[in-house]
Amino acid sequence: MWGVFRLPTCLFTLTTSESKRLLGRAVAHMASVQQALRHGRLIIAGGTTNAYVLEELTGQTIDKGNYTAGLISQGVPCVTDLKTRQAPAVFVQGERVELPWNEVIRDFTADDVLIKGANAFDLTGNAGILLGGSNGGTIGQAIGYMAASGAHLIMPIGMEKLVPDVIAASAVMGQSKIDQHYGMACGLFVVNTGQIITEVEALDAMFAVDATVVAAGGVGDSEGAITLAVQGDADKLSEVMQLVKELKKEPRLTAQKRSCVECSAPCDH
Repeated sequence: MWGVFRLPTCLFTLTTSESKRLLGRAVAHMASVQQALRHGRLIIAGGTTNAYVLEELTGQTIDKGNYTAGLISQGVPCVTDLKTRQAPAVFVQGERVELPWNEVIRDFTADDVLIKGANAFDLTGNAGILLGGSNGGTIGQAIGYMAASGAHLIMPIGMEKLVPDVIAASAVMGQSKIDQHYGMACGLFVVNTGQIITEVEALDAMFAVDATVVAAGGVGDSEGAITLAVQGDADKLSEVMQLVKELKKEPRLTAQKRSCVECSAPCDH
């Protein structure tokens, strides 16, 4: 009687900071990113996950809590302090340049790359980005140039941000639609043209394995964590588990919102 074939499987949990490190490493090694970094234009927009991408590309330690404009911290959607906020990193022909990203993107071609995170995504390929500013934020200013040039929009997003339906979510959002708000009132910009990279795609790209999210959430600094079952060649799984041991050294990410005293649009917080 024929036996049942069973793929070798490993199981582990990643906290949000560990997932962000995994995403940063995977995105940094993508062929399109390396091509744009060395021979074209690469913009790494603000965002805590994007800060990990920047660290992996440069080998330099980034103040990740200040490498973002909008954030959800202390239980509210808000923004970081403008005085300590870091500008998006811009690379042209292999060199980091001190040029405004919204000027460099005007010269984008199909081989160039914008890396932009998101606050939500769904299983139909839509990503959602919260908008606290009336100008549409980074994505609102960038999307026209991206569509016109056909450039790569790469979106590293942890599985913790999976929502049922981004389109439905956007329909109820909008700064002037929100009558009461504990935290900043926001709109939600829908993007359906980006290449979404989650932990599943990251592990596949790095190790050629199949990852399945089997649980989410936790307590004791594991809020937002995901648990993954990964299947593949036994040798590849050993490599995955070696990386997991390395990821477990990743410190917990902290980020502070701006002071309520300095807020020009006070909420109920």
